[in-house]
Amino acid sequence: MIREIEIRDGAQVEKINHLACQAPYEVWLSSGTIMLDARSLLGLFALVGKKAHVVVADTVSPQALDKLVARINK
Repeated sequence: MIREIEIRDGAQVEKINHLACQAPYEVWLSSGTIMLDARSLLGLFALVGKKAHVVVADTVSPQALDKLVARINK
């Protein structure tokens, strides 16, 4: 499953990383041709100022993904 977000700044990158580390499933971010593990803080900084897709396995419920994206966007 995929949801789109916009990564505004470094603080949001740190928040995404923190939430991904807490999630009981793998969280990936995709932007164009790159796919990054959201648990890898250093790589995420390359996405600052860009739109990205939050990607999780199809076994994750849509409600769990929506809740994660809502927390990312707070």
